[in-house]
This record gives sequence, structure tokens and C-alpha cells, in this order.
Amino acid sequence: MTSVRGRRLLLLLLVQLVVQLKANVDVMKDVTLGFGEALKLCREESQLTEEKMEEFFHFWRDDFKFDDRAVGCAIKCMSSHFDLLTDSHRMHHNNMDNFIKSFPNGEVLSQQMVTLIHECEQQHDSEEDHCWRILRVAECFKSSCKKHGIAPTMELLMAEFVMESEAN
Repeated sequence: MTSVRGRRLLLLLLVQLVVQLKANVDVMKDVTLGFGEALKLCREESQLTEEKMEEFFHFWRDDFKFDDRAVGCAIKCMSSHFDLLTDSHRMHHNNMDNFIKSFPNGEVLSQQMVTLIHECEQQHDSEEDHCWRILRVAECFKSSCKKHGIAPTMELLMAEFVMESEAN
């Protein structure tokens, strides 16, 4: 009798964990799409080619390359657009926290995301060029999100992108 009760409890805990991970991935998807809205505004300022801009939509793919300074400049511009950087071009912790919380269920992921970005910034703080440093931080952040199971899949992002396109 106890083993049946124990299995049910374990199953319930596993279901809750899966639901929580799915919620975190959904929040990350929403934040990614929301952040990406500034890309069009930043294309010229960051000197992003049309081809690089198209590649940017594949940020979460495993084969995305972090080898173009212009991509770092675009991320810097996008971050500035949402007031997510300090004057020294580092993450503004409170503004980033509020930005993430502005999305549905963002509060479940905001502190974790701020912490991950901060840890990545510390790893790359010696890079003087703001665009290169921000690109390295983005690469580190992506890797950390994948390691923690909160990175959205490309399929999820593309499905959402298509649904948004059809709604407009």
C-alpha cells in the first residue's frame, strides 16, 4: 500500500516539475520575442546586414555563431532601447528584473535570468569593447539557459512567431 502511495507522490512531483519547466520555457520564449521587437529599430545603428538580421532570429539554435561584432552591437542597442543597461553598458539589474516581470509569469524566471546574466557579465568583464563583451555575455547566457533547461526551442519560437504574424 505504501509503495503505491509513494509512486503516486513521485508521479505528482514529476508532473509538477515538468509543468514548472514548461512555464519557465514559455516565459523565456515571451521575453525573447519581446526583446526581439527592438531588432528592427537597431539594425542600422548596429550596422547589421540583412543576412545577419535574418540569422539573429535563430539565436537559440545550437549552431548560432557568436562571431560577428555587429550582433553584439545589435544586442547592446536592443538592451538600450528597453533601458536595460547602465551608463557603463552593464546590465541594469532592477530594469532587467522589471522587464522580465512585465511578461506573463515573468516573476517565476526574473531572478534566475538576472543572476545568469550577471554571472556571465562577471566572466567577460575584462573585455573593453562593449559590443564584443555583450556578444560574449549573450553566448554565455544562452549556454547557461540551455544548461538550466529554460531555453526555448526554435520550434516553439517559430510557432509563436507564425501565430503573431497571422494575428497582425
